[in-house]
Amino acid sequence: MSGAVLVAVAAAVGNLLQGWDNATIAGAVLYIKKEFNLESNPSVEGLIVAMSLIGATLITTCSGGVADLLGRRPMLILSSFLYFVGSLVMLWSPNVYVLLLGRLLDGFGVGIVVTLVPIYISETAPPEIRGLLNTLPQFTGSGGMFLSYCMVFGMSLMPSPNWRLMLGVLFIPSLIFFFLTVFFLPESPRWLVSKGRMLEAKRVLQRLRGREDVSGEMALLVEGLGVGGETTIEEYIIGPADEVTDDHDIAVDKDQIKLYGAEEGLSWVARPVKGGSTVSVLSRHGSTMSKRQGSLIDPLVTLFGSVHEKMPETGSMRSALFPHFGSMFSVGGIQQRHEDWDEENLVGEGEDYPSDHGDDSDDELHSPLISRQTTSMEKDMPHTAHGTLSTFRHGSQVQGAQGEGASSMGIGGGWQVAWKWTEREDESGEKEGGFKRIYLHQEGFPGSRRGSIVSLPGGGATGDSEFVQASALVSQPALYSKDLLREHTIGPAMVHPSETAKGSIWHDLQDPGVKRALIVGVGLQILQQFSGINGVLYYTPQILEQAGVGILLSNLGISSSSASLLISALTTFVMLPAIAVAMRLMDLSGRRTLLLTTIPILIASLLVLVISNIVHMNSIVHAVLSTVSVVLYFCFFVMGFGPAPNILCSEIFPTRVRGICIAICALTFWICDIIVTYSLPVLLKSVGLAGVFGMYAIVCCISWVFVFIKVPETKGMPLEVITEFFSLGARQAEAAKHD
Repeated sequence: MSGAVLVAVAAAVGNLLQGWDNATIAGAVLYIKKEFNLESNPSVEGLIVAMSLIGATLITTCSGGVADLLGRRPMLILSSFLYFVGSLVMLWSPNVYVLLLGRLLDGFGVGIVVTLVPIYISETAPPEIRGLLNTLPQFTGSGGMFLSYCMVFGMSLMPSPNWRLMLGVLFIPSLIFFFLTVFFLPESPRWLVSKGRMLEAKRVLQRLRGREDVSGEMALLVEGLGVGGETTIEEYIIGPADEVTDDHDIAVDKDQIKLYGAEEGLSWVARPVKGGSTVSVLSRHGSTMSKRQGSLIDPLVTLFGSVHEKMPETGSMRSALFPHFGSMFSVGGIQQRHEDWDEENLVGEGEDYPSDHGDDSDDELHSPLISRQTTSMEKDMPHTAHGTLSTFRHGSQVQGAQGEGASSMGIGGGWQVAWKWTEREDESGEKEGGFKRIYLHQEGFPGSRRGSIVSLPGGGATGDSEFVQASALVSQPALYSKDLLREHTIGPAMVHPSETAKGSIWHDLQDPGVKRALIVGVGLQILQQFSGINGVLYYTPQILEQAGVGILLSNLGISSSSASLLISALTTFVMLPAIAVAMRLMDLSGRRTLLLTTIPILIASLLVLVISNIVHMNSIVHAVLSTVSVVLYFCFFVMGFGPAPNILCSEIFPTRVRGICIAICALTFWICDIIVTYSLPVLLKSVGLAGVFGMYAIVCCISWVFVFIKVPETKGMPLEVITEFFSLGARQAEAAKHD
């Protein structure tokens, strides 16, 4: 996983620049207002500070949509360029107006980074460590603030502090970020697949995963292009086709189905389990309980929770579902090549990728990622312009049982992707059928379970045969077009991934699963901003001053301006170990668990601050209580409510609308940030410090209830499976309302 880790670290440098900028302007403005005589003009002073915020808000309105159109990497390159140019403009700035322009350009870079870095990391990270890697932006942002405060503090000790140098030195790390984005960061493989650039996506995945066989994940990325669709939960007992039965047995026994992997020649036999899967039973039970309790807990939360209750306890990338049968999923070949299947034949972005016709290793990438056995209705099926399914060469050979194939099994988090062919006769006796895509998740641990397969014809397998019980999310494949089926009635047809990714954005946003995800994402962003972090940051220097830190620093000969910068640096430094702990826990405990356990600490800390400002007490006791409360608030905020909303927002939206949906969430974040920042002085005058902290405590209580009722646990799950569950959960909720 080193490739994915290094890419995430490089992308998170953009957040380091964001933190650097936030801290630098806080120190530089002390000297800017002296040079431009802004003491009597606080509105201009406030505008200098807020211009970056305004730029971030403006750019966010379009950054997500543009990223869906042009790609994540070009937008990150643009952000680094804006950082670089903005820092040079601020370094030069002969007057306030040029300074405001530099701050605006800098804000554009900040807005792009805040919106796209979480998307980029989520789309490149393996599910098992996605939470850890997506906590990196929080860590690098706080690290950037600490380094910047230390730099500004050092400059403040000089006889004539130079604010232009304070702001302009940002060009050094921004130049580093520019080189990283241009020469090191690859494009998101999910975005590449959505544009049909399969060869490039495959190579990026190979680099990120550190192995050659990434076909299972390639198949997953294609399946993630769909939005919505009818999904059912089933349960199967699964075994290898060659050890259980043959095609003739399956044709006779209607209770058995054949599952096909992406690799040509690999297939499995499955028998549906009566009564449904444990996941489906628990989710139905959760829906019933929610209905009885007045629909307090979203069925979606119960549905996700039922999956994690059955999640195999494994931290490796190797799936536990088929531990001894090699890879089910490598990209399958199709005999007929289609020149227009992979758009990388064309000149693209100036990168020297070999032509599909000249690279034998890419033969399989001209076809859909599914291959199957010949069915009775497609033996004479002609090829279509869109590329029909071709013959699946039957075989049960399994590759790499102990070698490279084993390391590429599944799609992460204990999940597998497979397909089944369903066929039935209509009233006229004609046979019709179609593919169903299946996400499989093992229930319990694999083991030698021959006794449970006795009822399967041919189930008397001997040796080390293993059969597993798995829950299955069954839905229509992303590349299977009902419109094409109507056009080519002799059989199904597959569409190009780039065609699948096209469609009305507004229609996709109206999907029940997407709307449910937007409620979760926007709700978390609103509650995070109103939970009090800005107010506590504003109050921290005053608290530490009361604790005697200011007196101690003045005795050391440090001026009040330098002392405030050093106090801010110390405050930021305290956050770093807490964020490091959160990075470890994000994938172990989970996002939902961290939120539910850290928010009560925030409530308690705010209540102590309220009490300490209402009740008259000894100044030392007051300083100690306030200091401890602030430290606890900071530590637990950056462990939960700080990184979790951005992580969840980057996980819960489908690929086709992920950019625009996260832009909506980020825009909510910036608007709420503006409201909180500018309402704080007014609230302090009207209700006082105790009243402000009391309001923040109430918001934190509401936040805990919102997380408990609405926010599911997404740890360790592939992004495509998460969005499938959102779609299924939304439809369950709608069905429960109508019942």
